[in-house]
Amino acid sequence: MKPSLRGILSILLVLALAVALVGCGGEKPAEDANKETPADKLKVAFIYVGPVGDGGYSYAHDLGRQYLQKEIPDVETTFIESVPEGADAERVLSELAEKGNKVIFATSFGYMDPVIKVAQKYPDVTFLHCSGYKTADNVGTYFGRMYQARYLSGVVAGKATQSNTIGYVAAFPIPEVIRGINAFTLGVQSVNPNAKVKVVWTNTWYDPAAEKEAGKSLLQAGADVIAQHQDTAGPQQAAEEAGKFGIGYNSDMSKMAPKAVMTSAVWNWGPYYVNTIKAIQAGTWKSEQYWGPMSDNVVDLAPFGAMVSEESKQLVEAKKQEIISGKWDVFTGPIKDQSGQVKVAEGQKMSDAEMLSFDWFVQGVDGTIPK
Repeated sequence: MKPSLRGILSILLVLALAVALVGCGGEKPAEDANKETPADKLKVAFIYVGPVGDGGYSYAHDLGRQYLQKEIPDVETTFIESVPEGADAERVLSELAEKGNKVIFATSFGYMDPVIKVAQKYPDVTFLHCSGYKTADNVGTYFGRMYQARYLSGVVAGKATQSNTIGYVAAFPIPEVIRGINAFTLGVQSVNPNAKVKVVWTNTWYDPAAEKEAGKSLLQAGADVIAQHQDTAGPQQAAEEAGKFGIGYNSDMSKMAPKAVMTSAVWNWGPYYVNTIKAIQAGTWKSEQYWGPMSDNVVDLAPFGAMVSEESKQLVEAKKQEIISGKWDVFTGPIKDQSGQVKVAEGQKMSDAEMLSFDWFVQGVDGTIPK
């Protein structure tokens, strides 16, 4: 029997409704046609030197990325992890620009030259390079005054050591790392002039096994507190296994070594990423070299472990307030180098340029800087 006209119309109506329902299941519902689509979002990319699961440097940057995504919903973020410094970085940066990313955050020092080179080819893309010093019209640099948090963590270590030997597992002999060692040592010596900070270089950013072994070597050399400028918690785990204490870095490392970590010098990148993207969206961004202080909350100390004394907490808090207020900063003289020569006179303060080009150790450091 042939279907009636009403039956045919009913079938067509059902089919039309089905098509409409399928359309509503996509990213842009039919009734929300006036809302922005993913294509309208500002595409922002991040490249990391290590895996986001490192629990350290790359992890801290990725927490900042997630914060940005949460605070500015009309931004679409992506990231690529474990990108080696050098030619691979140049390739990855170019690919990200080709894919339509209008802002790219390159988060490791060794990405500096690749960023400058790629930025010349993509003048309509804004590049932000972390910890570098080269800029262009579409390239800015950003970092935080981690040396301020380093100094405070040194106060904690100086009060905790009983052997007066504190180990420091260091990555590469670049000014950033040297500056951190010096600040930490000045903090140590401010409360314990008899203590020394013994440095071991690994020439790695992310190598859990090598960094843990470096920590072990320092423990065997008599250190009873282990600090670090590394991206993994390996040195802290070495300290915990030996029944000693440690100072973490990048993020709160107490989760990885709860019995050892007294505190960590930590990064808080989220607010910087949000402020930067808002400026770019508003058309007010200009290339600059941002070096944010503790008062900007870009650097801080993680919560103290139960093993930290009340005296240490009070000492840290008092000095922290001096730093935040701007009344005092870490590299204020008198400061001597390892040979005892006065490098910064009493009452004088090192300039940013001097701090950014550190190539010598302060008195109290046991170690050498490879040339």
